[in-house]
Amino acid sequence: MARKLIRARRLVVDEDTVYMWSVRHKHTPGAAGARDCRTTLSLRREGTTARLEIVFRQLPGRIVSGGYWHSGAVGDTGQNSLNLHEPGAARRLLDEARERGLLPAAAGTTEVDGWPLFDAVATG
Repeated sequence: MARKLIRARRLVVDEDTVYMWSVRHKHTPGAAGARDCRTTLSLRREGTTARLEIVFRQLPGRIVSGGYWHSGAVGDTGQNSLNLHEPGAARRLLDEARERGLLPAAAGTTEVDGWPLFDAVATG
């Protein structure tokens, strides 16, 4: 049975901390007819409106789902990959973002490049 891909899911960090998370894939028009292809992991601490969006853009040597891979897949050409629909992958990226001080404290959306986080959790 197919999962509703944009539906937020609960990620329990500890007895007092729960995050809602979802994964989306998007194409937007870019310069000179090129398309910006991205997969985004959104994390919002329950009870707040502060959201962290970890964005994986298709770049040379970097792969995002977009027809060739399954939904939620991000990877590199060195055979490292993550499935962002897996709770363990979402948790590892959340923990790495927290260690780097990237979690937003104020309301609104904070967008960060996901590839440095990917390098830390997928190859470590």
